[in-house]
Amino acid sequence: MIEGWQIFLITLYAFIQPTDQSSFNLGMSMPIFAGWFTGMVLGNPETGLFIGGSLTLMTLGVATYGGTSIPDTVVGAIVGTALALNTTPELALSIAIPVALFMIQLDILRRYVTIYYQHRADKYVAERKYDLAMRQNIWGIFPKALSRAVPVLLVLILGPQFIDQVLAAVPAWLVNGLKVSGGIIPVVGIGILLSYLPTAQKYMFLILGFLLVAYLKLPMLAVAGIGLVVAGADYMYAVRLDQKLGVARNVGGEVDE
Repeated sequence: MIEGWQIFLITLYAFIQPTDQSSFNLGMSMPIFAGWFTGMVLGNPETGLFIGGSLTLMTLGVATYGGTSIPDTVVGAIVGTALALNTTPELALSIAIPVALFMIQLDILRRYVTIYYQHRADKYVAERKYDLAMRQNIWGIFPKALSRAVPVLLVLILGPQFIDQVLAAVPAWLVNGLKVSGGIIPVVGIGILLSYLPTAQKYMFLILGFLLVAYLKLPMLAVAGIGLVVAGADYMYAVRLDQKLGVARNVGGEVDE
């Protein structure tokens, strides 16, 4: 039986960790830390490290860019470690994975809420009310924090039966709609990122990456390695070209004199 002070500490951690993820990045938002901390509070740190470490290995190299939503393995580690008190670590890990996947839907809903604060910030900037605009960054963290803390609190209070009931009660049309939204948001995010990059001048590298993935079926790590080599070669070529142009300018200046 989980006691009240344990529920409070774990829920408080679930509320605080998104702030660390968006600011200081001290490691509190890592699933291995979440599993260890939850295990320490519940008196079973070994199981917490097992579940958190397993989820960490599953998500190495996975990050959210351009508005994408990814499985929340931190909440998965918290829930899995808490449920391991009454089940085996392996079974708790199998429950933690669908919980992490389900959190994607809550993250998409959270992003719709935070858009409200973004529009308010834009409004205050246009009115030159910069103090009020900066406050929107503070208010905007609360939807993200609550989207993590509330599910954790409900699971700790109601137990594993609550998870099964929630997953079974969610209508298919809502899940499908959220999946469509989740698929559109990454595309928009990638488009925004490409708009800041010199895509028109470097389009051949974009085509190269597409061919490597679409036709050669190379994994992301291999494509990233090839991209690093190509970027290094392109940089060295640019440096040598600048050096040659510099020498040419110096020679031309001496001739003019």
